Amino acid sequence: MTSDESKADSPREAALNEHYGATDLGDEILVALEAAGKDVDALTRDDIASFDEFHIRGREATREVADLAGVEARSRVLDVGCGIGGPARTLASEFGCDVVGIDIVEEYCRAATLFTDRVGLTDTVRFQRGNALDLPFEDEAFDVVWFEHTLLNVEATGAAVEEAGRVCRPGGTLALYEICAGSGGEPVFPVPWSSDGSLSYLDPPERLREIVLDRGFDEIAWRDVTEPSLEWFRNVVESMRSRPADAPPPLGLNLLMGAETPVKAANVVRNLEEDRIAVVQGVYERVSEVP
Repeated sequence: MTSDESKADSPREAALNEHYGATDLGDEILVALEAAGKDVDALTRDDIASFDEFHIRGREATREVADLAGVEARSRVLDVGCGIGGPARTLASEFGCDVVGIDIVEEYCRAATLFTDRVGLTDTVRFQRGNALDLPFEDEAFDVVWFEHTLLNVEATGAAVEEAGRVCRPGGTLALYEICAGSGGEPVFPVPWSSDGSLSYLDPPERLREIVLDRGFDEIAWRDVTEPSLEWFRNVVESMRSRPADAPPPLGLNLLMGAETPVKAANVVRNLEEDRIAVVQGVYERVSEVP
């Protein structure tokens, strides 16, 4: 998740770093992994799979979007809002891509680099701090631009899509997997992407499609995946509720969301059940300059 405003040190940037960026996040996760019996000097992607993809349905969803997009080996991929790097590592390891991840949250970039080094993927994956509205790359530098639970923190969706189009080569791909506004009213907070709604910017699905189509892209695929998302999050909540009180902390999204994880997860379930949010996947081809 995450990326927003183009001005460095803006209030929005600071707010996003405060919301997501726990101090020494990577080191804290290493401590939790070691306590759970993992060999932190010989980590594998599977050792961190339960938390390293900070979006609904985790690695399964990343594979799904990559298959839907027809991502090819040796593709140059830009993962915008890369979090701690799980999707980038999946695209590199399983699909043979060369991936650059950016995120506005500095601690995410540090943790992403740390875990990529630990699992031995630094030759094909790298990270840097960056902004969805002011991407630090040349025009047409990438074959694929990847948004996975990123636009939900970006107020200016159109500007972010324009930047994606700028750095995507003609004929290249925009792949997105996003949470959208539902028809059942405002979401109940807190949720993983916003504690009180101040960082939440959800477009209705049809509006999101219009924004992308108006900015030089043709739609290749679009699907609503709200139902499997609800089923997945129900399982997450049930797992939390059934965990013995004296059990050690799980190696799950609690490592990223902290003490509010149970209430945030329960609110996502409620929001999905009450049609306050929807979950979509889309694939687009860059066909022209922005009109």
